[in-house]
This record gives sequence, C-alpha cells and structure tokens, in this order.
Amino acid sequence: MTALSDLRVVDLTQVLAGPYCTMLLADMGADVVKVERPGGDLIRSNPPFVDGPEGEAYGGYFQSVNRNKRSLELDLGDDEDRVDFLSLVETADVVVENYRAGTMERFDLGYETLRERNPQLIYSSIRGFGDPRTGETDRQGQPSFDLVAQALGGVMEITGQPDGPPTKVGPGIGDLFTAVLNAVGILAAVHHRDQTGEGQYVDTAMYDAMVSMCERTVYQYSYTGESPTRRGNAHPTLFPYNAFETADGHVVIAAFSDGHWRALCEAMDRPDLAADYPTAGDRIADRDALRAEIDDWTRSLTADEVVAALDGEVPAAPVQDTSDIFDDPHVRARDMLAEVDQPGADESVTVAGNPIKLSETPTAVERRAPLLDEHREELLDSVPRAGDEGEQASGDD
Repeated sequence: MTALSDLRVVDLTQVLAGPYCTMLLADMGADVVKVERPGGDLIRSNPPFVDGPEGEAYGGYFQSVNRNKRSLELDLGDDEDRVDFLSLVETADVVVENYRAGTMERFDLGYETLRERNPQLIYSSIRGFGDPRTGETDRQGQPSFDLVAQALGGVMEITGQPDGPPTKVGPGIGDLFTAVLNAVGILAAVHHRDQTGEGQYVDTAMYDAMVSMCERTVYQYSYTGESPTRRGNAHPTLFPYNAFETADGHVVIAAFSDGHWRALCEAMDRPDLAADYPTAGDRIADRDALRAEIDDWTRSLTADEVVAALDGEVPAAPVQDTSDIFDDPHVRARDMLAEVDQPGADESVTVAGNPIKLSETPTAVERRAPLLDEHREELLDSVPRAGDEGEQASGDD
C-alpha cells in the first residue's frame, strides 16, 4: 500500500513546476492522469536523448519529472474531448494546472465550473504571479519562468560573487520550490476535505515562493534597513561558513560554533587562532584575514585530506560534481538514483529518486514517463462519460 493510493489527480500541467508537483504525488502512490494538449507537453522534445531524438519518444527533461503517470491527449476546445475531460473530473480528487490566469475560464473549465461537477474537488494552480481568487495584482496574466521568478524574488541579487553580476541558482528553484509548496497545499486541502467534506482552491505563485525562500533577506532588511546583496559562498552572520580551495578542487567548511572553531584550529595546528578569536563576534570582525589563513591550509591538501582531517569534528564536505554523486554509496543506499526504461533507446536511463522516505508507505519510482496518449483506452473505459455533451468551450490556451 502507498500513502496516496486512494487519490486521483488530473494533471493539466507541463514543463517543470506543475509536473514536478504531480510527480511527488505520483511517487507517493497517487493515480496521476496527465492530460496533454494536442501534440503533448511542450517539453517532450527537449534533449538530452540516449541515441537520438528520431527514435526516442521523449528526452531526459520530460522523463525526469513525469514518471509514475498515465497520459491522455485531449483538446479542451473540442466538444467530445471536453466531455471526456469532465468525466475524469467527476471521478477526481484533485485537478492541477499551470496555465496563465484566465486560461481555463476561456474553456469554461475554471474552478467554479468544475466544482459544480464535483463539489469535493480540490483545484490547484501554479502560476508565475498567482490567481486573482487569492489576491489580485497587475502582474497576473504575465508570462513567467524560473529566471523571472528568481530575479523578482530576490534570489539573483544575493547569488554570485560580490564583484560579479546577479546570478541565478543552478537548479530551477523558481519552479521546483513552488512545486513542493503546491504539493504541500494540496495535501493540506485533502486533509481538510477528509475532515469536512469540503473541497477548495489551492494557489501557489512562483514570485511568492521565491520571497518565502529568501526569508533571510526579508528579516534582514526589516531589522537593518539595508538590502542584502551577493557574498559568494559566505554567510552574512556566520564564519567560517564557506567554500575553500584545495589542491584538487574545493571543500566547504561550516565551523561557526565555538566548538567547531576550536576543532578546526586544532586540525590546522593553529592553537594561536583559537586563542586569539574565541567568540563568533571576534571571528566575524576579522573574517577576511581568517579566511586567508584557512585558505592557506586547505590549498596545501586535497579535498579528501581536508575532510579526513575534520571528520567527525567539523561539518565539512567536498564540492562534488554529478559523476561524484553517481559514485557515492550513500546516494545509492538512499535510493536517490532510479533506473527507468527510455522508449526507443537501447538502454535504461537514470533519474533522481524521491527524497521523501516513509517507513510504512514508501515512495517508489515504478514506471517510466508515459508515451503521449498511452493510456487512452484504459482511462476512458474506466470512467462514465459526463452529461451535457452539448457544452462547448471557447478560446484557446
């Protein structure tokens, strides 16, 4: 048994934020029905491929965030397809979409319409700037991507080297963190419905999520009146808490407590530094000079030697690339690398596993991402067709 095996999710999302959200639910056992526009999710054709796009059904981007789902291709502007969609909604617990605000209303398939069909429905949206139902702003309806969310939400202003330009975080956190928050909101709404029988609207905006993720900058500005900016890998209030160069790469060292600082000085054979800088305030006041001292020590050693010298006493780790992660037995033991089939390729591929570990209802990556419309017959044969076939949608998405 899985945690969400009694939950059916109708997933209208594409690209990254929405699919990642519904992937989390699918990994926990929800029956996620991916309803795709004609031609499928825009990201199906994105590389990389194992052998080549000519023979493979989709690339790595799509494979990574659409496992454990079933696919159905529908045109919401077509009368018959709209009837099939409404039939799915009537048997669903959750509908998730990540269109611009107003798109579903143009099909006459907005929250209010679907709630009439299924009063207990939980309707969830992921948008760049949220939905007017939960707080109307002039930005709604504007397009947004991860880069835009990171820029507006303050992430880029505090990321990068002090003498360099604002820099986006490598992973698409504007999408991914929003997706995680949306999944939390959906599960909260499910819990509320279980108690009351009442469905509701769940709305998560990428801009809002980035403001939440940058919580540190919010309180710092409130307390000091100064806008935080880039500090490289340093922390504004903790030292040492940084990346340091080694003979063969880089390590990170987090020795900001007094005990960790003394242990670091012992490993460096520098009891004088421990004596001269006994408190956090002392160290922060002279952080540039102390950083140079630590740099001199780490550059004389390999990354493994630094970590070995600090092992068990000071939080430290090498800065790994992805090949290192694939070779790390910890990652394998934690099931954080999952093998799935790649349709059209001669070999399987690896995607990231699910970090949510449950003792009684474990998460699992059981199925590859679906082919477009792969599950039409089993899905449409399993639900009664909705009435009101004559209702007609208008507009396009």
